Amino acid sequence: MLRFTLMVFGMAFMLSGGLWVLQGLGLVKWPSDSFMLAERSWAIYGGLTFLLGALLFWRGSLIAK
Repeated sequence: MLRFTLMVFGMAFMLSGGLWVLQGLGLVKWPSDSFMLAERSWAIYGGLTFLLGALLFWRGSLIAK
């Protein structure tokens, strides 16, 4: 159960972090009224969130089934 939880949360963090990076860099303009668009700080926060998600996913993949 821990393996599944870590991998699900890891994937969720990677997806949301990736979106934040793209929004922060101004590459994704969705939703159009978002306060995160073209704000470099959100690209940094997104990168850190993505890395945390990758770490959780990696850790979950090391746990035996």
